[in-house]
Amino acid sequence: MGFTREELESFRDATVPDLVGDDVRLLLVGINPGLWTAATATHFAHPGNRFYPALHLGGVTPADVDPDRLRTDGHDPATRAALTGRGIAITNVVARATARASELSRDELRAGGERVAAKVAARRPRLVAYVGITAYRDAYGRRSAQVGRQPQDEWVAGVETWAVPNPSGLNAHETVGSLARAYREVAGAAGVDLDPPRW
Repeated sequence: MGFTREELESFRDATVPDLVGDDVRLLLVGINPGLWTAATATHFAHPGNRFYPALHLGGVTPADVDPDRLRTDGHDPATRAALTGRGIAITNVVARATARASELSRDELRAGGERVAAKVAARRPRLVAYVGITAYRDAYGRRSAQVGRQPQDEWVAGVETWAVPNPSGLNAHETVGSLARAYREVAGAAGVDLDPPRW
């Protein structure tokens, strides 16, 4: 699957529905959809994004699920169920799609943080994890926040809050293996049923 630059640009400012089921144990929060995500209606869909390969390597998604199908067919009921069936949900701080997160304003990010807090309060997941420390820092003005479990007085809507590394291919500090370990740790803390890791 591929898109021309013009095709991708046509998805600028589009929104992608949250991926959410009935029993939310782990709410993963991205910063905002990229154009590829908007074009496919699938969170973290860009081919260079290591999100689904890392979840799979960490045993967070089932053994019989191809991580490439999650990337390209995330809107399909069978592939969605691979995540929602384990209590995993996905949303974003800002709903609108952009080519780069740097296109978002500080006000948008703060307002988005308030919207996510309202979703957390309504859904009451066991744990909320921001995928990328920048998403958490910008949404709540917590410039000194670090990756990992956040102090209890900084939890979002009183729900245990973590920040995990950004899976973008631009994040050269992480590998699929290091991402897999981080995602497995947070999923385990949320009570997600895990398969054995595949590393």
